[in-house]
Amino acid sequence: MSDGTLSLQIEPVAYIRTDFSDKFGIPRQSGLVPELTGTVVLEPAYSQPDAVRGLEQFSHIWLIWGFHAAVRQAEKGWSATVRPPRLGGNTRVGVFASRAPFRPNPLGLSCVRLEAVLTDEQPVRLLVSGIDLLDGTPIYDIKPYIPVADCKPDAAEGYTAETRQHLLDVDFPAELLGLLPADKQQAAVALLAQDPRPGYADDPERIYGVGFAGFDLRFCADGRTLRVCSVRDADGKEYFVHGETV
Repeated sequence: MSDGTLSLQIEPVAYIRTDFSDKFGIPRQSGLVPELTGTVVLEPAYSQPDAVRGLEQFSHIWLIWGFHAAVRQAEKGWSATVRPPRLGGNTRVGVFASRAPFRPNPLGLSCVRLEAVLTDEQPVRLLVSGIDLLDGTPIYDIKPYIPVADCKPDAAEGYTAETRQHLLDVDFPAELLGLLPADKQQAAVALLAQDPRPGYADDPERIYGVGFAGFDLRFCADGRTLRVCSVRDADGKEYFVHGETV
């Protein structure tokens, strides 16, 4: 352009498949729940083994992605300040001092562990863990995580230092937990321990629901304890303790 600025038009190079069909309950940052897994599926134009050659040598990768579920709200404009939920929803910080989805360019950044690079069949896929992404999220770029450049042990945490140790004790009755596939149970407990509620929520009687792996996990929280009270399956059948259903 004549004024020296660069206008980019980007398209996804991949989409990720995860166990999250809804935004509520997704970890607020990548890496907080290592048990959560996903599959990055490259788009046909980029699904070439050569495009990921050498990537298997890295333990972690960066995913640059789009807040596709927030696009409609983002079209209404952006605000210079946002209210991080973990700060109770009352404290405002600058949008560029946050990772809020409603930003001038709705892009997200996640560092995930690379578990495997699958190139034997089409499409090319990357198995990753520690995800914080909604199912179907568009991935705009993939880059290797390079410790000597990307790791800053002495970095200041800012206001996030106030909340990074926020974990709850999870009471998930065995009868209900057993409804989930065995390979999803540990991830479900770790996910709930992160306290999916908004930071300002403190009503111990309110029932919340997190959609995970095809189930709706219904819970309430009182103090430092989160209790799962029922589980709904994909058919809408709700299970309570002792096998009661509705």
